[in-house]
Amino acid sequence: MTATSFHCYLVAESADDEIVTSIASQERSDLPDGDVLIRVTHSSLNYKDALAATAHRGVVRSLPHVPGIDAVGNMLESTSEQWSTGDDVLVTGCGLGSDQWGGWSELIRVPAAWVVRLPDNLSAVEAMTLGTAGFTAAQCVQSLQYHGVTPNAGEIVVTGASGGVGSLAVAILAKLGYTVCAVSGKSAAHGLLRELGATEILERSAVTDTSDKPLLKARWAGAVDTVGGNTLATLIRSMRHRGCVTACGLVGGDELPLTVYPFLLRGVTLDGIDSAACPMPSRLEIWDKLSGDWKPDQLELIRTTVGLRDLDSCVTRMLAGQTTGRTVVDLNLAQPASSVFDLRD
Repeated sequence: MTATSFHCYLVAESADDEIVTSIASQERSDLPDGDVLIRVTHSSLNYKDALAATAHRGVVRSLPHVPGIDAVGNMLESTSEQWSTGDDVLVTGCGLGSDQWGGWSELIRVPAAWVVRLPDNLSAVEAMTLGTAGFTAAQCVQSLQYHGVTPNAGEIVVTGASGGVGSLAVAILAKLGYTVCAVSGKSAAHGLLRELGATEILERSAVTDTSDKPLLKARWAGAVDTVGGNTLATLIRSMRHRGCVTACGLVGGDELPLTVYPFLLRGVTLDGIDSAACPMPSRLEIWDKLSGDWKPDQLELIRTTVGLRDLDSCVTRMLAGQTTGRTVVDLNLAQPASSVFDLRD
């Protein structure tokens, strides 16, 4: 990277209206407006990023676009009195990688209000192993605690447990003393989930009930659901009295087929978890927890590290449901002078 140019993973539209991605060299003048300029050292791959890499119109507003809803690095320039050159900082959510160019880039320019100081107890790699996934998982755990679901209340079920949010939720809950049942259809991930602290591994069918029963046998004290659809409806109908279900995903569908009976007869709480627009005071509280008592001890077990040049294949695998844990993007890895990938191949 020269003084004015930088490499990024660029999603664009070809002259033939095909979506293509490339490791492109861009100029600082191509970056959006913002108060601070950050030299990114690491980012990560989230499901939202995988959608952005295919120019999904629900994520990407315009092309060309740079995905990456997470970024960590060093402050290069700042017009804000809050930040100084050399500060170690991170950005997750807000509009990064969706409303404007994101962290799959050696440089980003963002509003100062999006920036969080990198906690002393987190390295850059650890921060991105957590990233939005860990931030979301921690919010789910915080919600369970807020609604009175203690480790003594009973079993907590985590769906999509082999994914980023799910695996980190399992690790955080286990560290805090909860009994965790992990739901995963990937047999290869069962050993990892047990290492992270899951006491039982369930197949997806265990939390899939297509009957029209308004209530099912009460089992769970709480749930972290990353799936949505019928799975979420099944969990709500299976909650114990005053149980809490935290919802943060919809890969299984965006409809919720159930009645009001779980809420009226069992006092169940359904709490939606929103990470991108989380207010800064709450955002700082979550990062304080993730860098303190809630920091998982097994982050290296969850993490796979890649460079920008590897992202095309990683995106394809994630969209096919073939990834586990977290993928960290190391911007320090050498980038090819030029390469182009067509994700429609």
